[in-house]
Amino acid sequence: MENWIYASLPTLLKVLISVVVIFTIIVAITRISGLRTFAKMSSFDFASTIAIGSILASVVMNTNQSLLKGGLALAAIVAFQSFFAFVVRKSKKADSLLTNDPIMLMYNGKILYENLEQTNVGETDLIAKLREANALRFSEVKAVILESTGDMSVLHGNEGIELDPDILKGVKGF
Repeated sequence: MENWIYASLPTLLKVLISVVVIFTIIVAITRISGLRTFAKMSSFDFASTIAIGSILASVVMNTNQSLLKGGLALAAIVAFQSFFAFVVRKSKKADSLLTNDPIMLMYNGKILYENLEQTNVGETDLIAKLREANALRFSEVKAVILESTGDMSVLHGNEGIELDPDILKGVKGF
């Protein structure tokens, strides 16, 4: 009998075996498909990582789940993620349709309030990222970009140093 404090020995052994097997499967899949499997390069990669984590947890914690079914689900998600990355890499149309463009939130020390509103980012969140990046003055902030992954990149440096335009390739909103 299992309750919230106790689980039977066979159930605990099944969980331990499931952990070893499912993690072995995920390591094998990652070795085959590459490190991008867990990279947060796009919103699709982020969603894939969450789905993989959910499957791992389901297989490990639900002793009625099949290891084969879990392994197949993991392989299918990673295969679809690889296919998605291939299509986006090969087709500019697919790239623009399926991925978010990075957007400028701050440029040359000025907050771009329209872009904050468009992206649903609060000024306090932006300022928190500036502090996290050790920016000391707005005037030394060259750019803050909300990346396609949802991360914020803070580019800052001494006043008078210009930002290389190639760094801003693909960034919208300035």
